[in-house]
Amino acid sequence: MLEISNTVNLADWEIELTGIRATGNGGQRVNKVETAIHLRFDIKRSTLPAIYKERLLRLSDSRISSNGTIIIKAQSFRTQSMNKDDALKRLKELIISAMIVQKTRRPTKPTKGSNLRRLDSKKKASSNKKLRRKVEH
Repeated sequence: MLEISNTVNLADWEIELTGIRATGNGGQRVNKVETAIHLRFDIKRSTLPAIYKERLLRLSDSRISSNGTIIIKAQSFRTQSMNKDDALKRLKELIISAMIVQKTRRPTKPTKGSNLRRLDSKKKASSNKKLRRKVEH
């Protein structure tokens, strides 16, 4: 069972974990051991609350497929158990990040002081460039 928050938990049957062979060089045991983990989680079929599902499906994340399945590949570690823990941790972080509400940006106008400073710096740059020109007789 994966605990997302105090009230939200995911059962083991909702998360599909598959062992796969990790990519990259590995030496003598490269074609024998399946240390990487492929995690699949179907958002629509899960027991998550409706608000969680809605926000997850609205996310524009490359790990979420068009049919609403989260796919995470974990292969950072050398053991399957550590990769499994890593995949579950990343799934939990993704679900929690979907629930964070971004603060709306209120557009503001530049202050008088900042406008004056900007114009002064432009005048100074302009005069510097004028001084670099050829002197005409």
